Amino acid sequence: MLSWLNERLWADWIWFPEGFGWADLKDPDVVLPHLPDLWAFVPIAVCFLLVRPLFERWLASPLASLLGVRDKKRVRPTLNPLLEAHFCSTSKHPAQSSLEKLSKQTDYSVRQVQRWFKQRRNQERPSKIKKFQEASWRFTFYLFAFFAGLATLIDKPWFYDMKRMWDNFPKMPLLPCQYWYYMIELGFYVSLLVSVASDVKRKDFKEQVVHHIATIVLIGFSWLVNYIRGGTLIMLAHDASDYLMESAKMFNYAGWKKTCNFIFVVFAAVFIITRLVIFPFCIIHATLVYPLTLYRPFFGFYFFNGLLLVLLALHVFWTVLIMRMVIKFLPGNDIVEDERSDKEETESEDEDGERTRTLKNGHIHNGHTPLNNNPQKTD
Repeated sequence: MLSWLNERLWADWIWFPEGFGWADLKDPDVVLPHLPDLWAFVPIAVCFLLVRPLFERWLASPLASLLGVRDKKRVRPTLNPLLEAHFCSTSKHPAQSSLEKLSKQTDYSVRQVQRWFKQRRNQERPSKIKKFQEASWRFTFYLFAFFAGLATLIDKPWFYDMKRMWDNFPKMPLLPCQYWYYMIELGFYVSLLVSVASDVKRKDFKEQVVHHIATIVLIGFSWLVNYIRGGTLIMLAHDASDYLMESAKMFNYAGWKKTCNFIFVVFAAVFIITRLVIFPFCIIHATLVYPLTLYRPFFGFYFFNGLLLVLLALHVFWTVLIMRMVIKFLPGNDIVEDERSDKEETESEDEDGERTRTLKNGHIHNGHTPLNNNPQKTD
């Protein structure tokens, strides 16, 4: 039964155009991608997971100190088992009715209970130094990956004419530079997926997880069916703007306002050009439209392009956030704030948040969308 299912699952007509199949990837005279070679990403991912804490401690931390990244001193809430139990098991943002009930149970005023929850939430928020360390790690990789990808593709004809990615398909020889580019990218995204639970959680946490999974599946599938030329172009288009975003975050945390704003504007321009112009109108056109002039559609064709369209939808989502940030600082705000970030609350913010919750409970809404990391938080 398993043999029959395996034979049906990997049938040539599912994954290849008519007239081609897995036998075309077994030519002894040509170096072609094979499934066992793909497992090289495992030790690479492990290396990333092991090197990252060392990098953050010995390189990112001194750099943060050099750039002047400082954490505000956070006030610890007084020990209160009843409030702690409510915070951990019920809600970190209690409603007005819950605040009043807790006030009676603890002999605290409503304002004191509110302040306690604010201080307790701040204790769980990641420090600015931790966020700087994460941004530094990603900046370093994305910068390296972008120039490695550029070196891999700069002399290839399909870099300039993307239709050439189908020349001699599927017997396109695998080059050593393509192999290592693939394995390093795959290993890095697997390491991100493993560490996502411990990383700083942002407003687009779910979208990030979907992005990582789609990217891993896309890289793996394109390897198996030798869509490697297209895969390298896709990875390069994504790496082109990521390191700019991470560097803008680094200067944001350091308080270098003008530098942050300048880099962010450059990032926004590169992101839109690569993700919303080159990616859909050049790369996806070469993988979705042009192949129809060469082959009849098949399941692998739909599967591959379906993953690309998932990434494109995520790009549109992130473009909306980016444009909101750009518009936010254009009138003269001091600094670009990452709308996905989890910000520390202040006394005034807590008071304003309480008034907002009270108005909402009275069926009056101010119409603003919360921009912090917790979708349940309205202050």
